[in-house]
Parts: sequence; C-alpha cells; structure tokens
Amino acid sequence: MVDVRGRWALVTGASRGIGRLVAKFLAGQGCNVVVQGRKKEHSAELVEELKALGVEARAVGAELSDMESVENMLADIDNMGIDIDIVMNNAGMQIAYRTEYLKTPAEDYAKSFAINTIAPMLICYHFLPRMIERGFGRIVNTTSGIRLEPEQAGYSASKAALDKVTVDLGSKLQGTDVLINLTDPGWCRTDLGGPNAPNDPTSAIPGVAVGAFVDDKRSGRNFSAGLFYGMTLEEAVEKAESMDSPY
Repeated sequence: MVDVRGRWALVTGASRGIGRLVAKFLAGQGCNVVVQGRKKEHSAELVEELKALGVEARAVGAELSDMESVENMLADIDNMGIDIDIVMNNAGMQIAYRTEYLKTPAEDYAKSFAINTIAPMLICYHFLPRMIERGFGRIVNTTSGIRLEPEQAGYSASKAALDKVTVDLGSKLQGTDVLINLTDPGWCRTDLGGPNAPNDPTSAIPGVAVGAFVDDKRSGRNFSAGLFYGMTLEEAVEKAESMDSPY
C-alpha cells in the first residue's frame, strides 16, 4: 500500500460533500492537500481543518466550466513550487433532471461535458508528464453508475465519456507506477445526489480514495465505493489490488 505521508494531492470539488471528505481522509493519512472550489475563499475553513491534522494545505479557485479558469488554476498550482503526486478529480455537476427528456437542450450536453469530462482530463494531461518523469503518480476520476435514465442524459453521457478516456489512457500506463483509475461514490446525500439519496456521504470512504493507495502498477479499473463499505483502508486496498484490469 502506498504511503502518502509528505506527498501532495489535488482534490477538486473539495469545498463540500464527498470532495471535502476525501481531502480530510487524505490529510488524516499524512498527505498534504491542495483543495479546489469555485472560489478560493470557499475552502478557507477547510484549509485550516486540514492544517490542524498536521499537514500542509492550500486552496485554489476555478470555475470548471471555463477552460481558461482551469488553466489559470493549474498555473497557480505550478507557481506554488510543489509536485502533485495524487489527483482526485471529484468535482462534477448534474445539470438537470429532464422529465420531458425528448426536449433535452444541447446546453445540457455542452456544460456537462465541460465540467465532467473536459476539465478533469485537462487536469490529467497537465500533471501526467511530470508524474511519468518522476516515476510516481495516482489519478482517480469520479464517475457515476447512472444507467437507463435519459432524464439525465447530459450528465450520464459525460461520465461515460470520462470512463472511456480514463480506461484508454490507462492502457498506456500499464506496468508503470503512474496509475489512473475510476471511482463511483454511489448515490449519496450530497448537493449533487439530493436529500432522497439512500447513502450517507461517509459511506463512500474509503472506497473513493482507494485508488490513491493501490500499489500494483495497474490502471483502468472502477473502484466503486459500494465494494468497500465498512472496510478499513488496508482491507480496501487489498481488495482493490485483487480486481481485474479491463485489458
């Protein structure tokens, strides 16, 4: 299992919900954390909470539907003079639930793909070359298990696209110590999942974070949080490393 103490992680969507839990979980394992929210100040309280756990923490702001804003955020991180070893692409948006799904507007797809597919992949492309050069890196892209719901077409299509590019990119990294995998938190009571979701957000831990800790040189898997309910991190990593790659 990877020892993350002293390493740096970037967690997107960290100002609330599961992203916040992931940031605190990593910090609890000794990992320094850069947290992203739409506005830097939204994460000020979280930064102090993370520092209280004995790690370094910094905040950045970016509107992930705006690629210029994403690029500016990445430049801000570069200017910090730190090496990002772990990327947790947690941020995502469900644009709308279209009861009249045959009237789904094009904008649902455009904004969904910008936030849920393009932005996380730009982040991957930015940090991967340096991870490869250093010989270590972990990327976890957050997907969704939504199926057979045309009411959420923009969201589900953008997550399916993220699945595809993550697995395809992972095929180029097999056998190296730079890993890219997926996680599905399940339907949780967050701002995205809504109040009627069956699962408490804490149920997603440690599953949503296990991809940062696996140490088997294999990419392209989906570590759905439901597979790891109630496990310790060590138990979750052991199970994750037993899972087959899709190749």
